[in-house]
Amino acid sequence: MVLPGVPRLSDPNVLVGFDTADDAGVYRLSPECALVQTVDFFTPIVDDPFTFGRIAAANALSDVYAMGGRPLTSLSILCYPAKGDLDDLQAILNGGAQTMIDAACVVIGGHSVSDDEIKFGYAVTGLVHPEKVWTNAAARPGDVLTLSKPLGTGVIGTALKRGLAHPDHIAAAIASMTALNRTEAQAHACTDITGFGLLGHAREMALASGVTIEIDSSRVPFLPGALDYARAGALPGGLHNNRNFVSCAVLFLNNLAPEVETLLYDPQTSGGLMLSQAPEDARSQPIGRVLPPGEQPIFVL
Repeated sequence: MVLPGVPRLSDPNVLVGFDTADDAGVYRLSPECALVQTVDFFTPIVDDPFTFGRIAAANALSDVYAMGGRPLTSLSILCYPAKGDLDDLQAILNGGAQTMIDAACVVIGGHSVSDDEIKFGYAVTGLVHPEKVWTNAAARPGDVLTLSKPLGTGVIGTALKRGLAHPDHIAAAIASMTALNRTEAQAHACTDITGFGLLGHAREMALASGVTIEIDSSRVPFLPGALDYARAGALPGGLHNNRNFVSCAVLFLNNLAPEVETLLYDPQTSGGLMLSQAPEDARSQPIGRVLPPGEQPIFVL
């Protein structure tokens, strides 16, 4: 990790920085108002350019929602071939813009560079009350954990690239990835499940909060087809990286089916929010619970 060696200005108004690997930064402007700031972009994961734009926008917005914030403005970030198809470029921008409109977030500009590999995303700024910020560092023993979207976009995307994915499974994954993580839920802590997979982001929450997180694998939802593609070996490279990095922090208490264990490491694109909530505030079936610190940061049943 190189971030600890990067110099930074000490400022008491920085409510959330990069110390706990949280989803976005938070900067206090006044006793009643703070900025939430994030940036995210990536290469195409679907063939349709309009859909790619929508997914990229929903993914970037998710970090603001994960902090309990309301998106306000955004700046597009684009890498595109100098001789690339302009109709495709228009479709990418239109898809992203439509999702930003759906989120009531204003696109106020952006920046582009010439690049043979397409990349697209947004820097998003939102607002939140300084005393109502959700972080990944405030999970409490006794909380339950809920997940707003099923897992499996990584293996389905890999199956798509290999020509193995069923159209219905692709459609379900796209519907999940383009859905906004906007929520009125109450929570003590939150993180969105993206590139590090469920267990990777659970590890961050457990370490930042000083707790142990218990995941009940039988209650974790998966996208249609995800278990089949995991069983068939359609595994993205990021999944192996996640397993190598996170497995030392995980204690499996039961013998899981290999494909179930695999999907707990699956890197997600525009995945769901994992909320740490008081039991009475949970609006969906919990996938786990928060325990006092134990032998490992994560237990999996």
